[in-house]
Amino acid sequence: MILLPERLDHLLSRLGYCSRSEVRHWIREGRVTAEEGPVRPATRVHPEGVRIDGQPLDHPGPIYLVYYKEAGTVCAQGDPRSIYHDFPPRWSCRRPALSSVGRLDRDTSGILLLTDDGDWLHRWIHPRHQTPRQYRVHLAEPLVENAGVVLSSGNLQLEGDSKPCRPAGFLRCSDTEILLTLQEGRYHEVRRMMAALGNHVVALHRERFGPYGLKGLMPGEWRLLSLEEAGKEQECSGLPM
Repeated sequence: MILLPERLDHLLSRLGYCSRSEVRHWIREGRVTAEEGPVRPATRVHPEGVRIDGQPLDHPGPIYLVYYKEAGTVCAQGDPRSIYHDFPPRWSCRRPALSSVGRLDRDTSGILLLTDDGDWLHRWIHPRHQTPRQYRVHLAEPLVENAGVVLSSGNLQLEGDSKPCRPAGFLRCSDTEILLTLQEGRYHEVRRMMAALGNHVVALHRERFGPYGLKGLMPGEWRLLSLEEAGKEQECSGLPM
């Protein structure tokens, strides 16, 4: 990705290093250098050539990452249980802010995508893309025999919703464990679907989001996506549909 030149004070503020008014002091202290030579706050610089205390800038371009959310954490900023405590503190000051692609509720674990690229975020959550999301569902009781037929029919109506759920992929792993693949992101959709079938979710884990999975990650860990990975087509073969 080619990053365009921008004002030095805007760049350092945008990346969360300091306020725009503090840049002048950093320059005077000799903390900031650029390949363009001597700089002022208004100097237009190439982000790749800027150094702070001799070090390259921390991700001057957009951030794209896969994160393994633990059960018991929340996707909101400013909460003691927030997932954002697992990321570098400077990232909380970036503008645009780092945001999750959709959310998982407190009791759900599994994959989240995070980015500060608004276009990329909306690309994945827009309903027209029907991005598959795969969940491993543990239930309180054995699931009814016709559950697969009901879930894949596209006729299951949830209480309070005006439209039925889209057809869901279904794979029975045991009497009380299933893999469920959805192509939409309604509020508490999996839990409400199971309740509509007369059952209760005791543990819920999202294993995949589109083409992305959690291979190699432990709860609370994350990895950056390369630009090639971030540009993957919104499709995922191998998910039960």
